[in-house]
Parts: sequence; C-alpha cells; structure tokens
Amino acid sequence: MHGASQAVIPVIQEEKTGCGIASVANILGKTYAEMKEIANAMGIYASDKSLWSDTQYVRRMLSAAGIETSADELPFESWDALPDLALLSIKHHQENGKNFWHWVVFKRSGGLAIVLDSASYLPSNIRTDFDGMQPKWFIEVKNA
Repeated sequence: MHGASQAVIPVIQEEKTGCGIASVANILGKTYAEMKEIANAMGIYASDKSLWSDTQYVRRMLSAAGIETSADELPFESWDALPDLALLSIKHHQENGKNFWHWVVFKRSGGLAIVLDSASYLPSNIRTDFDGMQPKWFIEVKNA
C-alpha cells in the first residue's frame, strides 16, 4: 500500500443485488469490479437472488481468499458482543416464503465500531446509526 494510511474507503455495490459481493470486497480490500470478476469466475453472480438468501456464497468468496469464517450464523445479541470483524444481516424480509436480507460489514478497530454498508442510496457508507439497523445474525470473520 506504499505506506498509505489504513483509511476505510467503503465499496459501493454497483448492482442492486451486489451487497454480498461488495461486503466481501470491503473485507478483502478489493474494489467492487475486482471482487465481481473473482465471484463471476466462481460462478457467483449478483443477479442470482440466492446471493442474498444464502450464506454459502459469501463464505465461498472469503474462503477462496484464505479467510476463515464461523461455521454457523450466530444470533445477534448486542453490538458490544460482536467480534471485531463480522458479516451482518440486516433488513430481513420475506418474499414467497423465502428469507432475504442485506449484507453489511461490522468492523471494530482501536475501540471504534463502524458498519460498512454498500447500499448506493446512503448519504454515507460508513454507518454508526446502530439503532437504525436491526441485525438478525452474523458470521464472524476470523483472519482477515
């Protein structure tokens, strides 16, 4: 990184359904385009609706990059109880009896907690309005 500071530059999803790809890009420090190329090569496409109703896709993308994740989705209890890095599911809803959600990244660094939300309509993609998000569960990201 040529000594650049570790400033967080959140990735914005370039496809309406690209939150999983963007969240993984945020964790890996890649651009959306780079991550999309990797995902597509693995047969993962943002247009596939199961990308936001199945956790295997984000797990596979992280695993391919050598990143370990918790084996299970863990119930969200409190912001303080979250690990330092996690994939969070927010905005849960059902369509035709199937669960869908929006992927975001929770990150705690130097005592400061933020959420990286890739949604393109947000005024800021670094969120601290924790009361405004209602996570259901999370996946711990271990060695990123």
